[in-house]
Amino acid sequence: MQELALPIALGGHDIIGQARTGTGKTLAFGAALLQRIEHGGKEPRALVVAPTRELALQVTDDLLVAGGKLGSRVLSVYGGRAYEPQISALREGVDVVVGTPGRLLDLVKQKHLDLSKVGILVLDEADRMLDLGFLPDIERIVERIPKQRQTMLFSATMPGEIVALSRTYLTRPTNVRAESHSESDATPQVVQHVFQAHQMDKPEMLARLLQAEGRGLTMVFCQTKRACDRVAADLAQRGFDAAAVHGDLGQSQRERALRAFRSGKIGVLVATDVAARGLDVDDVTHVVNYECPDSADTYVHRIGRTGRAGKEGVSVTLVDWSDLVRWKLINSTLDLPFADPPETYSTSAHFFETLGIPAGTKGKLPKEHRHERAGLDAEELEDIGETGKIRSHTRGDRDRDRDRDHERESPRPRRRKRDRTRTRAGKPVEATASEAETAADAAGPADGGVVDAVATERKRSRNRRRTRSGKPAAAAAAPAEAAEPA
Repeated sequence: MQELALPIALGGHDIIGQARTGTGKTLAFGAALLQRIEHGGKEPRALVVAPTRELALQVTDDLLVAGGKLGSRVLSVYGGRAYEPQISALREGVDVVVGTPGRLLDLVKQKHLDLSKVGILVLDEADRMLDLGFLPDIERIVERIPKQRQTMLFSATMPGEIVALSRTYLTRPTNVRAESHSESDATPQVVQHVFQAHQMDKPEMLARLLQAEGRGLTMVFCQTKRACDRVAADLAQRGFDAAAVHGDLGQSQRERALRAFRSGKIGVLVATDVAARGLDVDDVTHVVNYECPDSADTYVHRIGRTGRAGKEGVSVTLVDWSDLVRWKLINSTLDLPFADPPETYSTSAHFFETLGIPAGTKGKLPKEHRHERAGLDAEELEDIGETGKIRSHTRGDRDRDRDRDHERESPRPRRRKRDRTRTRAGKPVEATASEAETAADAAGPADGGVVDAVATERKRSRNRRRTRSGKPAAAAAAPAEAAEPA
């Protein structure tokens, strides 16, 4: 990609670049961008738009390395971090801004980011931005940039919306494709394996797979955030140094996990597709699709985390029975030879032989090999003034969260019936009624006032009695019987 795109970019022409992940797109536009812009001004002269925070950080790091001798000032802006450091850097002046669409628009609306001097615009991973729903935001950003500019659009795939975007905002672009049209979209440097696995057996299969010979840093992809947490916690219990990365984690926690993974303090990174784009880590030898990806593009980008820059890698995809139809669609789209993956279990002989797993390997690491790496806690958690929620990542907090969730899901115990006593004038109602009845008995049935009081108390205490002329029916009937002649 660099050989094809760099001369065109240096000439100031618009480019539509299409290539597999890991072919060096960043330096293809980065070297030309840094060479052509004017340095030292206050307003940025180049803008790079990326779909994810991780990709924005990766591009920023690459540009800082490439423009080190030029003294280029490169700033990354993205959500999850405090506004103040980014605003302060913009006030001091920057040459290149790399950011995600949401934070870029926020800074523009607050009048902290001035795009009126931008002469070079780069849209990186445009198809991913389309998937994430950023297309309207991109259009708002482009409208604020001068029309006299150089625009470079890079995308692994070219859906119709991206083609329409390029026709609208690019001027006579040159199309650059880094592979032949007959070549498969899947990364050729990656040895791919696909197994039909049972959902309940996947944890055991993954644990044994991670003990294969020659395994280095490994990325495990899941479809949901909860699955990431569950898999990472299970691997930690089995003795592996693993951490999760997904959207529910705070930005500082995501960055800490990625730093720990890059530095080798953890050996396994369990992630959702948020990490499938732009994450360039050396020595990733294995990629495991713990759950079947939802599309062919997602599969390509996942396995593209290994086999980068000409190196070889291994990808393993575990397809559940319920995902067979989806996988066959992916297989036919990419023209892969795995239409009918073999039924495989953690004890299957071909599973051990194919992946180079030593015979007798169990689902837990031997005690002498457990947690051999420094672990996630060895990486410092940076205080970045997060604007979003911060989710704890320690094992103790995970246990507390699990217990709390269990309490929420469990039915609440019934409340014990409280013994309540009705009172009147500081005395129980029953006692007041009984005292009145005693007084009535002492006065006799002829004492109508007392009888009325007894009836009133009975009525107030909700103990209903049949009455006649304001007197209990039994008391009224007794005088009547006495009045009759013998």
